Amino acid sequence: MSISRAASPREDALTTFFGAWLVGGALTDGWAHNNIRTLDTIFTPWHAILYSGFVATALWTVFLAYRRRDGHRPWWRDAWPAGYRIGVVGAVIFFFAGNLDLVWHSVFGIETDLDALFSPTHIGLAIGSGLLLTSPLRSWWAAGSTGGLRAAAGVGALVLGTTSTAVFLINASAFQSVEPTRPYAGAQGTPGYLAASMSLTSYLVTTALLVLPLTLVLRRRRAVPGTATALVAAVALFAVGILDLPTAQTVAAVAATAGAVVVDILLGYLDRTRGTDAPLRLPLAGAVFGAVVWSAHLLALDLAEGVRWPVELWTGTIVMSAAVGALVGGLAARPAGVAGPVPEARPAEAPRPVEAA
Repeated sequence: MSISRAASPREDALTTFFGAWLVGGALTDGWAHNNIRTLDTIFTPWHAILYSGFVATALWTVFLAYRRRDGHRPWWRDAWPAGYRIGVVGAVIFFFAGNLDLVWHSVFGIETDLDALFSPTHIGLAIGSGLLLTSPLRSWWAAGSTGGLRAAAGVGALVLGTTSTAVFLINASAFQSVEPTRPYAGAQGTPGYLAASMSLTSYLVTTALLVLPLTLVLRRRRAVPGTATALVAAVALFAVGILDLPTAQTVAAVAATAGAVVVDILLGYLDRTRGTDAPLRLPLAGAVFGAVVWSAHLLALDLAEGVRWPVELWTGTIVMSAAVGALVGGLAARPAGVAGPVPEARPAEAPRPVEAA
């Protein structure tokens, strides 16, 4: 078992900054795969942003361990700050997946659509980046109930990790769908019926994707202002950004983000008035998220192009999303009799020895 000094809030913030560079590269690369049909090489400006962001994040992570060397133990084994050991495993996975991706493209060519999401090497890149990007989140949890810059870096890392996962669910993203604005065919098995079914499912999938990280934070902390807003804004931006910001989806994404602002306000109010050990705290948070965010999203679609689904479908979408949010929140909650008050946020303390994750 190794013991090393925790990363400082500033170090965590820099890790999140470098991670944002990496995810920005993924966004531009996704845009290129979706909009440029003549890609015939992996040596593109978008890959340059993506891989330079990875190199910066990985080298910074290694440096954090190297600067903690004490001359008595191998620094590459024992000096990782709490939460960063798993991150360096992710960096190794990303490195090998990236090199294999070069070989893969040399043999099978460049993907441009759904096949790009399910390339084995791209899945390896997603797994590696997810582990690497969330290092500041694990550092935040290991450091105890600290607020300020460390909390901001932790929430940022949570958002980046969620966004890297959302890439592979992009075709099931509610932020890309405008199906509610189209007439509903109604007959089972028809293209209109199947399209509406897929769209309704996308709301449920996206709800689960966003509520899970939100409730994981709430399980360990009081409601952190901006968490829901940042999650929705980042995932929505990725979804509509790779489509080149179509009007209806972009307006609806902005409205959903505004809805997430309301969710953050409501969750903070509930924690202050009910307390963090209140019954059904996390299921209620998930239900509030599903109901408010998608109500705002569907309202914006209606204002932009008009929602043509029957009332049963669009109201049912909101209710089902709230139910899925409540279910995910319930799965994240502590068992009855085990829950205790979530620690109050307090100013970040000076780094202290903690067990390395």
